[in-house]
Amino acid sequence: MTEPARSQYGGFVSRAVALVVDAVVVAVVAAGALVFVQLMGTVFGAQTRDFARAVIQLSAIILPVLMILYDSAFWALAGRTPGMALVGVRVVTTGGREVSWLSSLIRAVVLVVFPVGALWSLVDRRHQAVHDKLARTTVVRLAPVPSQPVPLRGGSAGMQPARPRPSG
Repeated sequence: MTEPARSQYGGFVSRAVALVVDAVVVAVVAAGALVFVQLMGTVFGAQTRDFARAVIQLSAIILPVLMILYDSAFWALAGRTPGMALVGVRVVTTGGREVSWLSSLIRAVVLVVFPVGALWSLVDRRHQAVHDKLARTTVVRLAPVPSQPVPLRGGSAGMQPARPRPSG
């Protein structure tokens, strides 16, 4: 099996931009959920308010767990997160196949627990970070879709457009 050219691998900047976009999405959703829980605590009384305070205090644990679930679900189901789709990269196994649930989970846990490991992609020839090495994955650029010529009237791309007929 031949190895892809270096330019086919997703670089550090595109991976970092994708990670920031995804982290913002998770943070906004989590903040919205926390505001909702707090409002419910205000509306429904003291017991619910105590529950809301506990949830807010646990947000330091809940947020990383949400990020792990978000990343692993998107990688296993679609091969990329919305942030990765935005920058045009996807996660595949080192053999070029779709990522399994287990690989997605390993990759997400290591990325969230050890984010400094992402810096390894700066020096690796295949731009693999530590979480990629452990999950046996890599990030590749998506090939641009070639634009198809729009067929003109008459069915052939080389024909001239039909001229309007004079009314008469």
